[in-house]
Amino acid sequence: MSLRVVFRRAPWDELEEAVAWYEDRRRGLGDEFLKEIEEAIERSADHPERNPVVIGDVRRTVLRRFPYAVYFRQRNQDLVVLAVFHGRRNPLVWKRRS
Repeated sequence: MSLRVVFRRAPWDELEEAVAWYEDRRRGLGDEFLKEIEEAIERSADHPERNPVVIGDVRRTVLRRFPYAVYFRQRNQDLVVLAVFHGRRNPLVWKRRS
């Protein structure tokens, strides 16, 4: 059974910004990035326990092609997305959200 995906506002903004950035670099690259994000979240919603715990009950799934990770936690039947985060950003930013 797949969990329902719930985005908080900050990760939604991060996702939109990243899609726009990649699309500015090359037409269609933003869509490729978004597709990989969607696939990573879908895998996590199907099997959240397959992703490592990084702090407390927060788990992370890392994208294969892009230097991004999605941080989330499971709340009942929801997968709550806390951050869509570039690997070089300061992790204290998303940790304050959890």
